[in-house]
Amino acid sequence: MAAAALAAAAPSSEAPAATATAEPEAGDEDSREVRVLQSLRGKICEAKNLLPYLGPHKMRDCFCTINLDQEEVYRTQVVEKSLSPFFSEEFYFEIPRTFQYLSFYVYDKNVLQRDLRIGKVAIKKEDLCNHSGKETWFSLQPVDSNSEVQGKVHLELKLNELITENGTVCQQLVVHIKACHGLPLINGQSCDPYATVSLVGPSRNDQKKTKVKKKTSNPQFNEIFYFEVTRSSSYTRKSQFQVEEEDIEKLEIRIDLWNNGNLVQDVFLGEIKVPVNVLRNDSSHQAWYLLQPRDNGNKSSKTDDLGSLRLNICYTEDYVLPSEYYGPLKTLLLKSPDVQPISASAAYILGEICRDKNDAVLPLVRLLLHHDKLVPFATAVAELDLKDTQDANTIFRGNSLATRCLDEMMKIVGGHYLKVTLKPILDEICESSKPCEIDPIKLKEGDNVENNKENLRYYVDKLFSTIVKSSMSCPTVMCDIFYSLRQMATQRFPNDPHVQYSAVSSFVFLRFFAVAVVSPHTFHLRPHHPDPQTIRTLTLISKTIQTLGSLGSLSKSKSSFKETFMCEFFKMFQEEGYIIAVKKFLDEISSTETKESSGTSEPVHLKEGEMYKRAQGRTRIGKKNFKKRWFCLTSRELTYHKQPGKDAIYTIPVKNILAVEKLEESSFNKKNMFQVIHTEKPLYVQANNCVEANEWIDVLCRVSRCNQNRLSFYHPSAYLNGNWLCCLETSESALGCKRCTAGVPADIQIDIDEDRETERIYSLFTLSSLKLQKMEEACGTIAVYQGPQKEPDDYSNFVIEDSVTTFKTIQQIKSIIEKLDEPHEKYRKKRSSSAKYGSKENPIVGKTS
Repeated sequence: MAAAALAAAAPSSEAPAATATAEPEAGDEDSREVRVLQSLRGKICEAKNLLPYLGPHKMRDCFCTINLDQEEVYRTQVVEKSLSPFFSEEFYFEIPRTFQYLSFYVYDKNVLQRDLRIGKVAIKKEDLCNHSGKETWFSLQPVDSNSEVQGKVHLELKLNELITENGTVCQQLVVHIKACHGLPLINGQSCDPYATVSLVGPSRNDQKKTKVKKKTSNPQFNEIFYFEVTRSSSYTRKSQFQVEEEDIEKLEIRIDLWNNGNLVQDVFLGEIKVPVNVLRNDSSHQAWYLLQPRDNGNKSSKTDDLGSLRLNICYTEDYVLPSEYYGPLKTLLLKSPDVQPISASAAYILGEICRDKNDAVLPLVRLLLHHDKLVPFATAVAELDLKDTQDANTIFRGNSLATRCLDEMMKIVGGHYLKVTLKPILDEICESSKPCEIDPIKLKEGDNVENNKENLRYYVDKLFSTIVKSSMSCPTVMCDIFYSLRQMATQRFPNDPHVQYSAVSSFVFLRFFAVAVVSPHTFHLRPHHPDPQTIRTLTLISKTIQTLGSLGSLSKSKSSFKETFMCEFFKMFQEEGYIIAVKKFLDEISSTETKESSGTSEPVHLKEGEMYKRAQGRTRIGKKNFKKRWFCLTSRELTYHKQPGKDAIYTIPVKNILAVEKLEESSFNKKNMFQVIHTEKPLYVQANNCVEANEWIDVLCRVSRCNQNRLSFYHPSAYLNGNWLCCLETSESALGCKRCTAGVPADIQIDIDEDRETERIYSLFTLSSLKLQKMEEACGTIAVYQGPQKEPDDYSNFVIEDSVTTFKTIQQIKSIIEKLDEPHEKYRKKRSSSAKYGSKENPIVGKTS
């Protein structure tokens, strides 16, 4: 009744604008590529109760790694002398390949020997959704080298009948081991694999061995082995009794993969066991199998003694359809800033119904930013916040949709701003380690509190001075929003002369600069979470900086510090000059005047890190080799150095880059390689892991996408020994044989894939369909029953200012989501039917019955 009444109240003459976009015909998605995109974000929080050393020195120096199967893709910094190390390191990366397990290893750092693996947390890919978005304590499991496996094997079995010389019939099992794929790196390098092939039964164990394949993770064995599986009647044991025919049902083929250790022990890489009875109904059997851990008799092991690890994990897998499918949903979302009231818009409703508003904020902000719609939307939701703010001193201090949207916006567009403003000083603070502790209780023996105060004041003054002189570097989007916030705050509290400043400082100082100072690794200003002493220094600096930028300093009131020692320290900064500087800075960044772009004078620092490059010249013995180098990419050039901070050995201007593509492993028998094709010879580079290689390719493509003379075709393999390995062309200048990868967005500072963000929003609406239904019912209840709320639980948690408009928007959302469900379901069915069990894409797991 309520819904019917409300539907009648909604204007019927106006068709939903969002559904006006023409949709593709059913089945069109089959002819176009559906992108499967995986990402992982979260936090390695801390470990506790780790196993102590035996003896007087019980503490350990610990670090933690993230692994896709056996490939390490992330490493925390080392926390020294602790059995409960506090890591507090956030991570985010795209996952460029398939994987079975996501694993977290806790290591004990050892300077002289190999680092010791204390324990691990291994989570199957299909189980990751059970832990999404929640902080969970995981018990550390023991690390057994026989259980650390990855990769798959391609196997074919046949059963033939043979007639022996004496006329008897016997059966022969033909085992064809074709190839392996995805074997792990050993000590950072491709392995030298070989396989043992065994026929195992109650009274036999016949073993044969393949040749060793050098330096490859994807060996092509293509070797055939023959086993007699039914013994002839003439075969007898020493007892001279005739032996009955073997029971084929009890036989199995076991394939063990090994890395040839040459002078050291061979390393186990995994095994599979296939019962011969898979041939019961067929003359041949062919399939891919996932390698399994060694069967050790299911030995029980104590796991409680190893300690535990606290993690926050959020894994997402998006099936991104072609762009035209998202037209209606994008149109509806982009209309949000114009909807009156804003609480009835699709973007606002998304924030209302999501269990975790952060899930909604990131794709929403990115999509609105991409279409220049974020400023009006953020202004509208901030105005809604202001209506509920009664005290000017608490302006924008909550954790609402408005403040979260602005936080995310500042992270996205303000990255370069932070780097040019804070990074040089933060590097100095983290690397100099000057003592800055001023709390009398925390002072160590021999510390001089006056010296520490001077050190702290030096850092604060240097940082403050850089910030207040940085207005020209502040991104235009931030300035536009700050201008709107300032105007709205002045209108809301006309009698408070300071609110125009506190509305802006509550974001730029409290939620931007102060947060970046205390957590530089989160904003990619430092590679890792700082050590405890540096964290303490950064915390004291951050507290002082945010107080300098707050309303307290502007109104000359007493500082808000609870600690006496901080109040005493802050007296050094209660001078008119600081207040004037803050006001001038806030005036400048909340102005609508056109600013000269700061990007023209200084190059944008994009990425740096250590990788291996193939030498451009030749060594003394005439062979080209690989050398470790420090790479640095800015918006102008790619350089590499012998060490960080040293002069560049080689420079490639970005304008000279013609293409950036992956390099086939077969070129040098090395994984995670890519090539930078430029006006001179191609630069061949090996990254440390698949995630790092993917990130370098992505950022290099973005920065060079608009270059003139970009290539349309390239060679996926290297030019070696007088010809291209891929097409065997002999001319080094021959046209490429493979089409270059499609380009990516050209904006190097804001890289936004709008289809992917819209897909994320579709997924969130789908996951939150029950709440959306409740909100729809609440609109109907409000429309029909205008009296006091009798059942507040039904709709008091939602912001519904206009039930008719909100109801109409929800109807549009539901209609669009239902239409998007169809191609998604069709793709899922097609994917499941095309990936036959036993194919390379969907290999068989474990023992086949």
